Amino acid sequence: MFEKEHSRVLYMILLVFLLSSPFVWAGDIASYVDLGFSQDGTVYMFGQYGVQAGTLRPWADLCIVDVPKNDFVNGGKISFVHDTPVIAGQDGSGALYRLIARNAGIAERYGVGYLLQGQALYIAIDGDTPVAASGETIEFRDFNAKYTYRARLIPRIDGTGANLTSSFYITLEQIGIDGSKKNYPQIGNPQIKRPLIASYRIRKVIIGPRDGSIIFVVEMRRQGSDGMDIRYMVEALRL
Repeated sequence: MFEKEHSRVLYMILLVFLLSSPFVWAGDIASYVDLGFSQDGTVYMFGQYGVQAGTLRPWADLCIVDVPKNDFVNGGKISFVHDTPVIAGQDGSGALYRLIARNAGIAERYGVGYLLQGQALYIAIDGDTPVAASGETIEFRDFNAKYTYRARLIPRIDGTGANLTSSFYITLEQIGIDGSKKNYPQIGNPQIKRPLIASYRIRKVIIGPRDGSIIFVVEMRRQGSDGMDIRYMVEALRL
């Protein structure tokens, strides 16, 4: 019995050591958090957080988006990196809590309600499957509004290594139950070149609690010093 307990203790010590070792981290993987819409659905807030692969310091972003403009509101992106590393078992979420607590006024200013979160119309299941260089096409339905959607993410990747840059945009087709169609030929700005972003994929599609606002949550894979970092951004559309 003593030998079993002794082995278990040694195993737990080894596990904690591995989890806290910087050599285990193959890139900095962010977590995405839906923080809600305004009452009229024209403003959306989200956050993301993680732990830096090299330093193990927790970080977070807090973002507020003007949905009709598909852009941040004035001062709508706030970032924070803690000055000390996390301890074993922590995921960096405390950095986001700090940002939310210290910037509660901006959510109130734009009328964002934490309980007014969106409904997921699409969630990528094969999240670890690489997306082809030509992009991806997804289909999803809004059963309440009785629409079917077909969205295509079209990327452009230029250069390699330290000179790599990329951009993308999304096309959307809305199909009614009567067969009627409405097209949105360009969601996002393909002129924006992002350094070191190697690929994009649509991770999630959210519709606001008041019909008319669609959010595309886009995963970006960025070349980092310790592997591929994962970050998120959104493209917003007012239908």
